[in-house]
Amino acid sequence: MPWALGGAILEAPALEIGPGLGITTNYLRRRVPSLTVLENDPALANKLAAKFRNTNVQVIGGDATSMPFESGTFRTVFCFTMLHHVPSAPLQDRLLAESVRVLAPGGTLLGTDSRISLRMKLFHCFDMMVIVDPATLPQRLRRAGFTNENIELSDGAIRFRATRSQKLY
Repeated sequence: MPWALGGAILEAPALEIGPGLGITTNYLRRRVPSLTVLENDPALANKLAAKFRNTNVQVIGGDATSMPFESGTFRTVFCFTMLHHVPSAPLQDRLLAESVRVLAPGGTLLGTDSRISLRMKLFHCFDMMVIVDPATLPQRLRRAGFTNENIELSDGAIRFRATRSQKLY
């Protein structure tokens, strides 16, 4: 997580998209006063709600390509190692567009995802895996409405961050 966040200033209210088992949620909830998580899998959403009951985490079940939030609700949106689970590039782009919509002007998207490897292929043998191409991600972020895109690569991962324009759409 330290590499994923890369010294970013984390502002609340914050949204984590696709928290899965809540490992990153547990880390983030100690760093922001208000964290909402959006999980598409109902069983995981129920487990997360029980796990984070009586904390600063609010769990919402829902689809990140059509988020159930008002425009401009969040100052920070997190998207950690989950984009490759979105079944197509157009749906990934829709998720990015929704992230812009729910961010307040000047808000930040912080994310990571895995890069293609034999290990990733084996791990996702019977699972969804649509790898994000780091070379096209900056233009995809711009098309979604972000500015100040920053993409960094490590051996097995990609880190990205971008800002919603100060202008209201």
